[in-house]
Amino acid sequence: MAGVTRTFGVSGKLIMNALVMYDHQSDTLWSQFLSRGVRGPLADTSLEIVPSLQTTWTQWLGLHPDTMVLDKRGYNVGDGYESYYRNGSAGIIGESNKDDRLPTKELVVGLDLEGKTIAYPFREIANQPVINDFFAGRDVLVTFELGSETGVVFERQVDGRTLHFRPAAQDSQRDGTLLMQDDETSTIWQALTGRAIDGELEGTVLTRLPSHYSFWFAWSDFHPDTELYAGPTG
Repeated sequence: MAGVTRTFGVSGKLIMNALVMYDHQSDTLWSQFLSRGVRGPLADTSLEIVPSLQTTWTQWLGLHPDTMVLDKRGYNVGDGYESYYRNGSAGIIGESNKDDRLPTKELVVGLDLEGKTIAYPFREIANQPVINDFFAGRDVLVTFELGSETGVVFERQVDGRTLHFRPAAQDSQRDGTLLMQDDETSTIWQALTGRAIDGELEGTVLTRLPSHYSFWFAWSDFHPDTELYAGPTG
């Protein structure tokens, strides 16, 4: 893969309800959910995951006021999946791994680290917009903005030092953007970008970790041994 630019298309196939792509250069089939080749010359090759944010336009514009936007003129503005979001069905194929720990379509932020996985249910993180956690040997930070249902996962280490975060004591939002503060330096950070905007660490950006916004049934189908975050302990 190194040094080769590949272009992708939709194969029309599904693996446990999730999109399967193919690349035009080798005809390898790729799982969108697993981010790797599943059949063909490049099977078991992993794609580089580029951090992205699933959020509302209003939230995105507040974070990035000078952003460029794809010209969607001529596209259908409506969402043809609205009825699917509301009903209880588990995709076209149904569930491969029935896991009753959460309702089928509970939304989760899933995290895959070192071959270990954990799901952070919206029902938990909606009440805890800033979560300091430890998983798979890493100090992690989960942030969540309820209005736009935006969840992000970061590493909590900066220059070898583990930071502990909480919502900013005053003015917890600026321009509609959730703010947080670390206990060690009292620096103020944007919770959804991980960027320090005021204080000792101003200009520092936390490292994003590969999180996945998903329905519970889809996450547990691909990760049947996943851990499930159930709130703070102790």
